Amino acid sequence: MKYRAIKGTKDILPNDVGSWQLVEGAVHRVMRDFNYKELRTPIFEQTALFARSIGELTDIVSKEMYTFTDRGNESVTLRPEGTAAALRAYIQNNLSDQSPLTKVYYLGPMFRQERPQAGRLRQFHQFGAEALGGSSPLLDVEMMLLPMEIYRQLGVATFSLKVNSVGCDRCRPPYKEFLRTELLKIQRQLSADCQARIHNNPLRVLDSKDANDRRLTANAPLIKDHLCEECKSHFTEVQRLLDTLQTVYEIDGRLVRGLDYYTKTAFEITSTALGSQDALAGGGRYDLLVEELGGKPTPGVGFAAGIERLLMVLEKISGSLRADSGPVLFVVALDDASRRWTFAKATELRSKGAAVELDYLGRSVKAQMREANRQNAQYVLVVGESELASRSAKLKNMQTGYETPVSLDNFTLPIHSPA
Repeated sequence: MKYRAIKGTKDILPNDVGSWQLVEGAVHRVMRDFNYKELRTPIFEQTALFARSIGELTDIVSKEMYTFTDRGNESVTLRPEGTAAALRAYIQNNLSDQSPLTKVYYLGPMFRQERPQAGRLRQFHQFGAEALGGSSPLLDVEMMLLPMEIYRQLGVATFSLKVNSVGCDRCRPPYKEFLRTELLKIQRQLSADCQARIHNNPLRVLDSKDANDRRLTANAPLIKDHLCEECKSHFTEVQRLLDTLQTVYEIDGRLVRGLDYYTKTAFEITSTALGSQDALAGGGRYDLLVEELGGKPTPGVGFAAGIERLLMVLEKISGSLRADSGPVLFVVALDDASRRWTFAKATELRSKGAAVELDYLGRSVKAQMREANRQNAQYVLVVGESELASRSAKLKNMQTGYETPVSLDNFTLPIHSPA
């Protein structure tokens, strides 16, 4: 039987890993610059954690989670997003006792049983960050800056920032009732999903991607026009900070995000390079969620961003992504004696941190040179009986073709190109 990867999953092959490492390196670098510490949580949690945090009536919980009963008869779920697990770790490990403000980030696989499409797999990868303990609008804007700085460092210069406020537990309930009343007037004309959402979560109707739904709700009341004074003041300050930074943004009153836990600020970063599924990153504030999950009342704000979608954008921008770099040196052996010497020398150089490769298949000199070229080796050293006898050989620069005599007794790396 020939086995295949499960539908909606994808192997990350050796030739592609270099691109992933490029992205991951930028994430680690920018997070360090903003003083966020990495947090690694298990890939599965108690199902109740996600149901409570994300919301029982969201599509993620009701349709998309990978949930199963383990041998201990406990319901567990592969994590569909990173915030709930990060907050569980924050509460369980009493991180608030270590610092009044906790800034963490994560990077890893998530799981949702969606219909696979470009940039949306059933096992997908995200990076994200959470700032817990602070209610300042400064942190809201910092969450927007983090992914944008990562994108800039990777060469993605064109993207759009959309912001909104989704209110709080004081101003959102009366707005939801008002919105529900308005939507009931057009209920029968809406899509089946939106007809159900009117009763369960009317704000999600505004987030529908269905063209007819969007046309019918074009004049629906928006929550940004029904904020309490605290939420209005907070949102105004977010805009002032973005203006101070001369950051281009758009206020999108229909932006409500797909998770129930957001309060006040919500934002999304999009790219036209992705087509209709244009979201690169999204996030917002969730001041009530830590308490909802059993912790002390703690304000929080965070974001999450997809790596697969970012790689799609990078590929469209550059035409091809950076492949994993090849070895600095490929050592070509002509016979058994030289093969033993090249193996010993490669082992020595590797122990000093140099990337060195050699032939393990007993191939001809011509085949070994082809292999060195295929692996993008920077230099090639050819060693045979005469080279071992004279204790000297020629080092070839594979880019220029220039050959330099070297001593086998004193040969070491790093190698510098001839002037």
